[in-house]
Amino acid sequence: MTQELIQLRDVTKTFTVARKAGRVRRRFEQVHAVDHISFTVAQGTMVGYIGPNGAGKSTTIKMLTGILVPTSGQVRVAGLEPSRNRVELARRIGVVFGQRTQLWWDLPLRDSFDLLRSIYRVPGARHARNMAAFTELLDLAPFLDVPVRQLSLGQRMRGELTAALLHDPDIVYLDEPTIGLDVVSKAQVRDFLTGINRERGTTVLLTTHDLSDIERLCRRILIIDLGHVIYDGDLPTIRRRFGDERTLVVDLEEAGPPIDVPGAVVDRVEGSRQWLRFHGHQLSASELVARVAERVRLVDLAVEETDIEDVVRRIYLTGRS
Repeated sequence: MTQELIQLRDVTKTFTVARKAGRVRRRFEQVHAVDHISFTVAQGTMVGYIGPNGAGKSTTIKMLTGILVPTSGQVRVAGLEPSRNRVELARRIGVVFGQRTQLWWDLPLRDSFDLLRSIYRVPGARHARNMAAFTELLDLAPFLDVPVRQLSLGQRMRGELTAALLHDPDIVYLDEPTIGLDVVSKAQVRDFLTGINRERGTTVLLTTHDLSDIERLCRRILIIDLGHVIYDGDLPTIRRRFGDERTLVVDLEEAGPPIDVPGAVVDRVEGSRQWLRFHGHQLSASELVARVAERVRLVDLAVEETDIEDVVRRIYLTGRS
């Protein structure tokens, strides 16, 4: 039976915020950063946890790591209450924050890994085995003896991932792990995470604004907005429910007025090229092409799917309504 490594039951986190109420006076308000959320994450899964800025993602992660104590509700990670078992839990989790570092800035990368081995009390043989594996998987050898401050962003992120996983955590929290990386570095990080999840069964909770990371890594996503979970499911279901709108792009032999065809609306015309928006559940692409071909002479065509960012934006708006 699959074990649920992360459990949140009716969790809230409330902060008291001071607001100006005149030149001198202040009034205090209660802000619900997380508002009665509940979800579980099973062992060995990769879950995307996404939402706009201020939605409650970082607050959730801080409660899962024990940095923050929930105002109410129950949080369990690997069977432990994070805020009361921070030291024990630290040996079971790994954390990567895209804009923060757990490496020693002026030391060679290799020395940071040695220090982390001592901090986590990793046996020498296991540390050496993991170092060899990660060095090969992430191509660390060329810069292991380079001070961290001299590493490129992509090299440092590979070092951060290694630092988070050297002690074989059950769970790793990733906050913007590919932020600022070039295409090649992003691909390396994604391939590494996929391999770690598949081969070691490491559970991954990923928060990011780069939805291409979610598409390539996660089968399940949780969307949070204004402290509430507004969607919990897979990407295909999201596309069916919120992303059935598609666009047919046609190149005509001659420029002309917008094509009048039932079931579609012309969004844009640029010379002989037109963009026709239609709903996939009402009309198939082949049917629309046939209707267009009856009215005009086509040179070329293409069907564009709805961008995942647009889909998620619609879900945000639906959640707020």
